[in-house]
Amino acid sequence: MIALSDSVFITPEEYLLLEEKSNIKHEYLDGQVYAMAGTTDTHNTIALNLALLIRNHFRGSDCRVYFADIKARIEKRNRFYYPDILVTCDPKDRETPTYKRFPKLIVEILSDSTEAFDRGDKFNDYQTLDSLEEYVLVNTKQQRFETFRRNDQGLWVLQTYTPDDQTFELQSINLTASFTDLYQDVELQAIAPKTELS
Repeated sequence: MIALSDSVFITPEEYLLLEEKSNIKHEYLDGQVYAMAGTTDTHNTIALNLALLIRNHFRGSDCRVYFADIKARIEKRNRFYYPDILVTCDPKDRETPTYKRFPKLIVEILSDSTEAFDRGDKFNDYQTLDSLEEYVLVNTKQQRFETFRRNDQGLWVLQTYTPDDQTFELQSINLTASFTDLYQDVELQAIAPKTELS
């Protein structure tokens, strides 16, 4: 993310008005606006594959899956993020067409430029959403699917899936799907070899 200005503070309402007219997506962090970088075909294909699996699972239900262009509003932290995938089953989320406040599932597809933020500060912000039951990180360099689930004590518990498992589970929406479907038509990004210092 690239900050547009270090000195200008804008309100959430001003941000939403600006974002409606912008050709570029921006995330909002407590009065500051940050331009978002583009994605790769690997990132996009994985996100689309998973969004379609979830969408097909929800046909005929009151739950909705959103892909890339709908914001998550984190009111307790004064933030707006664009998750790669957001699922909500709360009818109150139909009142706001450009952002959702009550997601039960959020998915981020990892990239080199966002992985640390997705695992750290962004996840900390998402944890303040009382409705959120599951937070998922999908790898683009190897087939790995990590899901953080909020347990009955309010603690976030990690479960990692790999191709050895053959399938992965999204407990928040009662969906089990295969790694083959998730990574269909995906060419994984190469991992740069580590160089030894002499």
